[in-house]
Amino acid sequence: MTSGNPKTLILGFAVPICLSQLFQQLYNTTDSVIVGNYLGKSALAAVSSSGTLIFLLVSFFTGTAMGAGVAISKYFGAGDYDKMSQAIHTNVAFGLIAGVILSVFGVWATPEILRWMDTDPSVLPQSILYFRYYFCGALAIIMYNIFTSIMTAVGDSKRPLYYLIFSSVCNVLLDLLFILGFHFGVESAAVATTISQAVSAVLCLIHLTKKGTVYQISLHKIRFHKEMLQEIIRYGLPTGVQNSVIGFANVIVQTNINSFGENAMAGYGSYTKIEGFAFLPITCFAMALSTFVSQNLGAGKHERAQEGAKFGI
Repeated sequence: MTSGNPKTLILGFAVPICLSQLFQQLYNTTDSVIVGNYLGKSALAAVSSSGTLIFLLVSFFTGTAMGAGVAISKYFGAGDYDKMSQAIHTNVAFGLIAGVILSVFGVWATPEILRWMDTDPSVLPQSILYFRYYFCGALAIIMYNIFTSIMTAVGDSKRPLYYLIFSSVCNVLLDLLFILGFHFGVESAAVATTISQAVSAVLCLIHLTKKGTVYQISLHKIRFHKEMLQEIIRYGLPTGVQNSVIGFANVIVQTNINSFGENAMAGYGSYTKIEGFAFLPITCFAMALSTFVSQNLGAGKHERAQEGAKFGI
């Protein structure tokens, strides 16, 4: 990222990120398609309406963790691998704590949140089942995002794509196995997603713990470094808060939609999946640009960072 044509580098780096986000978006879309075809309208409403609440609860932590990606990119560009290691291990520690908190809170608070959202009584039992099983796997979801942010920060956007393609195939196969083969209910779609995300996280962890890389994760080094945690929060908190505000607004909209019954819930849920695909290019380009600018600022190449920023704008 610190040498070569900035435009070519940014665009080339953004393509694998965009494909990764595309497969990420396919997770819930696949659940909706299979559930809607084989478990019925109520089950589809339960799954389709999940996106807004999941985004609200997960996005703050993943947005804040993005601050670590900025710090990691900066120190990687500067060649300060000790500081980079501190940022990586602090980020992993943050992800572990955040994942546990989110799992406990999600399982405990799901019924009350769904009632507050005016979820249709005919859909409520299946929605509670789906969300509770989903949030049992929140740790895997958070850690996958943490691990991919580390790889992306050092300029590797292809490996997360390969892992995500593999886990997406697993998700589809598990959905079909659980629902068509074993005739399980709507909760099996959440279990399939959780298992698939865990597979992605484990594959990332195996790569990141390999010796010989400057970004190697050592389990005994995972802890909070106060100075680095403050830096991560300074970079990431604005993004986390922004995501939460957007997520809360979407939940308010979903709450009003829910009052119209399961047909409206299913329809709006399907719309949000399409909307997610529409925003992918913008999100992915912004992620690639953030890595480029951070690495060049860390390397002291301010004019090059400005050139990349101008191209992005």
